[in-house]
Amino acid sequence: MLQACLNGNRQRDAHPALPVTPQALAADAAAVAELGVTALHVHPRDTAGAEVLAGPEVATAVSVVRAAVPGVEISVTTGAWIQPDPVRRAELVAGWAALAAGRPDTASVNVHEDGWQHTCAALHSAGIGIELGVFHVPAAQALRGNGVPPGSVRVLAEVQPGESPAVLLAALSWSDLPILLHGQDDDAWPVFAEAARLGLSTRMGLEDALHRPDGAPTLGNADLIAAARALLGT
Repeated sequence: MLQACLNGNRQRDAHPALPVTPQALAADAAAVAELGVTALHVHPRDTAGAEVLAGPEVATAVSVVRAAVPGVEISVTTGAWIQPDPVRRAELVAGWAALAAGRPDTASVNVHEDGWQHTCAALHSAGIGIELGVFHVPAAQALRGNGVPPGSVRVLAEVQPGESPAVLLAALSWSDLPILLHGQDDDAWPVFAEAARLGLSTRMGLEDALHRPDGAPTLGNADLIAAARALLGT
């Protein structure tokens, strides 16, 4: 699987083509779907451009994107930096159960963040699949020690700067879940290439990279996905 990560937590001025509004996300979603992408990861924002977990904003972003690309998997974030209080974060996520067409299909939960198990439980109760974000070996060990939460659909193995994909993958070798391997910024394309070599799922988009594989600034998400498809030979 090639997932398109359209915006992440980057600020508006990070790239002129960064999609922030639901309409911009939908336009980019349609563009990458034309290139064969069947899974998206987005960070919904409020009208000021700040990331949110509140139901109305999440529902608006997801429903507008879904209308543009029906049948494409839509994932959102549950990042603790958006709502540091783990109890309140779980409450907000649990409220997504009532979002109907605005309910995401999956959501990422970072295993190293305080309250991650409560967030996973809230997602499972809401009928939303869980993408387990594992950034380092201690997180992989914590996941193994606590057990994979019900409703988990994949592990997002995010290789940190200067770290080896092989070390993180070895720490996750016990898991039966599909692994999506990716990096960020300077490491985005090297890790992408390693994922392709290993036949693992991976992702690409403005959340992870602002440049094409040759180092040239990218035009936007569709440009990055086209480059990714070329590297994959598809």
